Amino acid sequence: MAKQLEIRGRRVERPFLQGGMGIGISLGGLAGAVAKEGGIGVISAAQIGFREENFRKEPQKANLLAMEREYRKAREIAGKGWIGFNIMTAMSCYRESVEKAKELSADLIISGAGLPMDLPGYVKDSPICLGVIVSTARSAEILLKYWGRKYRRMPELLIIEGPMAGGHLGFQKEQLDLYQTVGYETEIRKIMKVAKGYENAYQVPIPVILAGGIGEKSQAEEAFRLGADGIQVATRLIATWECDAHPRYKERYVTAGKEEVELIKSPVGMPGRAISNTLTKRLKTERIPPAGCTRCLKSCHPKSTPYCITEALIRAADGDIEEGLLFCGGNVASVKKMEGVKEVIDSLV
Repeated sequence: MAKQLEIRGRRVERPFLQGGMGIGISLGGLAGAVAKEGGIGVISAAQIGFREENFRKEPQKANLLAMEREYRKAREIAGKGWIGFNIMTAMSCYRESVEKAKELSADLIISGAGLPMDLPGYVKDSPICLGVIVSTARSAEILLKYWGRKYRRMPELLIIEGPMAGGHLGFQKEQLDLYQTVGYETEIRKIMKVAKGYENAYQVPIPVILAGGIGEKSQAEEAFRLGADGIQVATRLIATWECDAHPRYKERYVTAGKEEVELIKSPVGMPGRAISNTLTKRLKTERIPPAGCTRCLKSCHPKSTPYCITEALIRAADGDIEEGLLFCGGNVASVKKMEGVKEVIDSLV
């Protein structure tokens, strides 16, 4: 049975966190719909301004402008519901995006794609809540120890993202192979033990959210059985009427089979999981030079990157399901139909 989720003394009606999906998938429409139904709606800040007129010339300015517009849109839909931003640590404009979320009085910032070591310093005394994404007990220990010593603060949410997640994965390829063999439950319990230790040390609750391939009732129940305080869902929400993605993009997730899911190498430096298409096949044998550079990632080098992830994700967001990058969770084959956000949440929690 689902637990009651509280974050800093404020109740979340449904223990349901929407995963952040960029570019252009988790915007104000989807986030607002999830928050309206009692969950936590999340807007992805990754290259969020890609449809702005000045995006190519002033990407950072365009992204900050779009963050505000999409937040206002979500807030209009959700009323007083929970609205947050997913802001990847790997983003070049990471600090500026965090400060914008704080300025907008968002409820929550969720950070992954690297360890957000200095995130508390960027928000300072703001009441905004912080969620961090980890995949191993070691990464959880490093982060919580550092935050405790430097900032005397713990995150308000700890999100454990498992090996069946979509998009960028917090594992090396060898770890993914290992967890497919021995399972991930032991690592989950280790991470929870680390979180409990810091809860006790700092006398603050650290709710744990389980993520990665959750799309069916049995998977949600298993997460709560393991002790999770909530679940994070992303891929299944793509095939909803409220999702901000292109209709062709949504439909591709409904038709995707298990055998069509593959691991790719991302310019972020992490493996990623996506639906097989013309692009993923091309990337196995050729380099696709970027047409331009909007300086999206700290670690990307345009002259050597195998492809531009921004260009690939924008093509997908615009409905190009063959040359676009279609990140997905490992259980995408369980997505069978288009449905409403309410139906998804009701079926899981």
